[in-house]
Amino acid sequence: MRSRRHLLELILAAACWGIGTAVSKQAVAEVPPLTLLVVQLAISVGLLAVVVARRREPLPGGPAGRRLGWLGLLNPGLAYALSLLGLTQISASFSVLIWSVSEPILILLLAAWILGERIGGSLVALSAVAIGGLVVVLYDPSAAGAMLGIGLTVAGIGCCAIYTVASRRWLPGADSTLAVILVQEAYGLGLASVILVGLVVAGVSVLPSSLTAAGVVSTVVSGLVYYGLAYWFYLSALRQVPASIAAASFYLIPVFGVAAATLLGDRLGPSQWVGVIIVIAAVVGIGYRTAGSQASISGEVSAAGGATAAGEAAAAGGAAP
Repeated sequence: MRSRRHLLELILAAACWGIGTAVSKQAVAEVPPLTLLVVQLAISVGLLAVVVARRREPLPGGPAGRRLGWLGLLNPGLAYALSLLGLTQISASFSVLIWSVSEPILILLLAAWILGERIGGSLVALSAVAIGGLVVVLYDPSAAGAMLGIGLTVAGIGCCAIYTVASRRWLPGADSTLAVILVQEAYGLGLASVILVGLVVAGVSVLPSSLTAAGVVSTVVSGLVYYGLAYWFYLSALRQVPASIAAASFYLIPVFGVAAATLLGDRLGPSQWVGVIIVIAAVVGIGYRTAGSQASISGEVSAAGGATAAGEAAAAGGAAP
C-alpha cells in the first residue's frame, strides 16, 4: 500500500508539473518569463508559509537542514532561470524534449554513482521505451536549436538532477517536507529576485505591457500548482523512493502537459497518441517493478526476522532448566 501511495504521489507531481507548464504558457504570453518566475515563487512561498505556520511545523535545522535549504538555489532558482534564458534561443518543443529525455538519465547516473543505487536492466529497458514514446509525442522536425540555448538548458537540467540526488540523501532526516519546500523555494525566490533586479538595472523591461484577468488567473494557478503542489508530492515520495525510480515519473510530465494543452485548444495527431500510450505503459511497468522489488525486500526482511526470533526462542528453550 505504501508503494502504491508513493507511486501515486509521483504521478500527481508529474501531473502538476505538466498541467502547470500548460497554464504557464498562457501566463507567459502576457508576463515576461523571469518576472513570471518571481511572481510564481512568491505566490507558492506565501501559501506554504501560511500552511507551515498553521501546522506549527519546524523549519529544517542542523547541517542537513541548511544543506536542504541551499539546494533551493539550484532548484527552482538557478535551474529555471537557466531554462528560461535557454528558451529564448530554442523552440519550446525542443526544450521540452531535451528536459524530458536528459533529466531522468542524468538522475539515474548520479543516483548510481553517488547514492549507490542499483540500476537494473529492466529499469534501463523501460526507460528506453519511455524515451522512445516521448520522442514520438514531442518530435517536431521544424524545431531548431542554437548551441547557446542547448547549453543553458542542459545546465539547468544538471541543476535539477543534482537537486534530486542531494535531496534524496538529506531529506529523510528532515521533520517536515512542507517546511523543506518552503525554505528551498524561499532561497530560489531570493536568487530569481536578484536576477530580476539585475535586469532592471541593465535597462531591460520586466513589466507586462498589458495584463488581462486570464493572465492573472493563469499566473496564480501555475504558481500554486507548478511549485507548491508539485514539489510537495514529489519530495513526499522522494523520502521513501530511490531517486532513480522517482526520476522515471518525469516521463509523464509531457504527457500531462500535452493533455492539458489539448483541453486548452491544441490537438494531437494519431502518432502522438501512440507515443502517449507507450510512455504511460512504460511508467506503469516501472511502478510495478518498484512495488515488486519493495515487496521482495520486505519479504526477505520478515523472513530474516522470523528466523532470528525462532533462533532466539530455541536458544532460550535450550537454556531453560
